[in-house]
Amino acid sequence: MLLNPNLATTFSPPVMEARRWLEGKSFSPDQPLINVSQAAPVDPPPEAMREAMADAVLRLPETHLYGPVLGLPALRDELAFNINRHYGADVTSKNVAITSGCNQAFAASIATLAAPGDEVILPTPWYFNHKMWLDMGGITAVPLATGDDLLPDPSKAAALITPRTRAIALVTPNNPTGVEYPAELIAAFRDLARKHGIALIIDETYRDFHSQDGAPHDLFSDPDWDDTVIQLYSFSKSYRLTGHRVGSVLTSPARLAEIEKFLDTVTICPAQLGQHAALWGLRNLDEWLAGERLEILGRAQAMRDGFAPLTERGWKLMGCGAYFAYLQHPFDMPSDQLAQALVDHASLLALPGTMFTPEGDKSGAQQMRVAFANIDTAGIQTALNRLAAFQP
Repeated sequence: MLLNPNLATTFSPPVMEARRWLEGKSFSPDQPLINVSQAAPVDPPPEAMREAMADAVLRLPETHLYGPVLGLPALRDELAFNINRHYGADVTSKNVAITSGCNQAFAASIATLAAPGDEVILPTPWYFNHKMWLDMGGITAVPLATGDDLLPDPSKAAALITPRTRAIALVTPNNPTGVEYPAELIAAFRDLARKHGIALIIDETYRDFHSQDGAPHDLFSDPDWDDTVIQLYSFSKSYRLTGHRVGSVLTSPARLAEIEKFLDTVTICPAQLGQHAALWGLRNLDEWLAGERLEILGRAQAMRDGFAPLTERGWKLMGCGAYFAYLQHPFDMPSDQLAQALVDHASLLALPGTMFTPEGDKSGAQQMRVAFANIDTAGIQTALNRLAAFQP
């Protein structure tokens, strides 16, 4: 079989690999499976949003047609307004494109920045889909190791920049670690990127679940922000629209003209129904979303509060925030083996740190990601109890 070698050497989707660990297995009613492997809402959007979507399907003929490549003008306008209100910014719809999910926003941005043989710096643990897209395109993902605090160091990033470097990509609140990057650290990376004439991509998929009230950084108060900064965002987590694939990219009008080429070739336009849902959500769901944020913050606190018994058994809670807890395990076995053992002996499906780090990375072999956003506080405690009781 003839294959593109870049695609052939790209690792398989980690969440799909983890699901295959469940094949042929059954779980007792006394210990049902707890799935903390994927960071995606399992509940549908709120009923009022679904009613608005049904109304759009019935009453808006354009919902079923091609739309503008860069997204619905009303949604671009509303998102620009939302960003200005959230960050104290002064952006316009000319800075906004709507994409088919945030992964596509990353792919489109990289398409404008890098060619085969170029390099993009990714802090590790990294978001595996970012690594996969770079691998598929023949672009080198340069790992920037983080320390015990899981925060990337701009001085260490500076040492990795070469003439082939095109961007640094940050995710905050972070996937997979849950760690929130301080505003001064984000600004330091912006300054580093600007100094070297490269882009700073900041993926803020989980911005609506940040523990800090108000703007998490001041990048957009810089009048020249768009010469360096590219912001990515997703409506999937905020409004439970994962199946409708609606994300966005915020950048300069000049770069959007290049992104338009990519989007027109790949999807022609974002799906209309999801865009109408996102627009309705921005206009009507502020109070609901505030409640969702408090619920997620409460679950993160439940994870911290319940962790002491694991600490006594040698586990370490390295990071906790947004949808994620990132753990260091105490066992003399790599995390990819541990993750499969947890399925068999604790009815717990979580992802190993090896899925978020370069091959052979010793730290990844000692780490696990727990995506706790889809289990309530009682479920979190049950998951922690199972981890505390587990012995390989």
